[in-house]
Amino acid sequence: MLRSLVAKPHSSQCFIFNLSQKLLHGNGAAQFRATRAFTPRSVAGVSPPSKAIVYEEHGQPDAVTKLVEFPGVEVKENDVCVKMLCAPINPSDINRIQGVYPVRPELPAVGGYEGVGEVYSVGSAVTSLSPGDWVIPSPPSFGTWQTYIVKDQSVWHKIDKGVPMEYSATITVNPLTAFLMLEDGVTLSSGDAIVQNGATSMVGQCVIQLAKSRGIRSINIIRDRAGVDEVKETLKNLGADHVFTENELEVKNVKSFLNDIPEPALGFNCVGGNAASLVLKFLRQGGTMVTYGGMSKRPVTVPTSAFIFKELSLRGFWLQKWLSTEKAVESRRMIDKLLGLVHEGKLKYNMELAPFSDFNTSLDKALGKLGSQPKQVIKF
Repeated sequence: MLRSLVAKPHSSQCFIFNLSQKLLHGNGAAQFRATRAFTPRSVAGVSPPSKAIVYEEHGQPDAVTKLVEFPGVEVKENDVCVKMLCAPINPSDINRIQGVYPVRPELPAVGGYEGVGEVYSVGSAVTSLSPGDWVIPSPPSFGTWQTYIVKDQSVWHKIDKGVPMEYSATITVNPLTAFLMLEDGVTLSSGDAIVQNGATSMVGQCVIQLAKSRGIRSINIIRDRAGVDEVKETLKNLGADHVFTENELEVKNVKSFLNDIPEPALGFNCVGGNAASLVLKFLRQGGTMVTYGGMSKRPVTVPTSAFIFKELSLRGFWLQKWLSTEKAVESRRMIDKLLGLVHEGKLKYNMELAPFSDFNTSLDKALGKLGSQPKQVIKF
């Protein structure tokens, strides 16, 4: 069970948590540094009290996270107060809490990086948003695992309320990664092919569908597991041309499986180890493999012959770096396009929507404690 910490006013003064500042340690217990807030009479508005999943130190998420309740904060003239509707638990969220992700918020921190919310109130200078609008932080922003967020209006991007909230909450990190990897670097035309491992991941599912919509064939590699035939059928229903397990590809010439599909010009790797080597084996002369994850925690090993005789290229892709290069406007256009595909039924992926009260169970599922599970999305 998450340890709960409740913020209370001290004496007759009103205080709020400032989660961006460091912790003060005293009397054997950690306390948040507090900053004095304006009284409600001196401000245009104050947000409702909020509940958040907070961590004060890095470590295993199920050990260092706790539920914190804290008072409302001032909504300044350019601020927007958003009542969060839902937010996912992504692998990168877990890595940030563990302290192993390259970019991490200052501690103490609220978990979460993407999500969707409804505008609750706006500051006096805000004209582009109104209460009731649905918004996402775009580019994504730290601290989405909480019931209310107050941030400058520039953080928020208004979206279509006709898209299911769980898709709006998850549209940025994974679908946008898939979209950009297919668009960036290697020019693909209808009839070309791609190969990927980790095909059951959310990015993998999006790659299959986005490639299909452009007439691009896909070869998909999955790990051996119970119920593999059902998994294969699910991916083929999304548009996958071929789905192979790693064991099925332990042959001398994997390209014998291609049949009428051309040798892939582009491959995606999110696993590493042997699964990455299998992607390389499929690539055509001069092909490119893009690595965007390393779920197996094993290195990518490339035979010398692949460089010399096949002239393969290896690249990496990191969405957060791409978003940090003044791409906010461009990324919002892409997100709107992806949400349009969702609305049209042309982009879908497997998720499980769970209430905030069941956060512990959802976290265990995201950590892999309960076997293979769909993406966990918390509903506030």
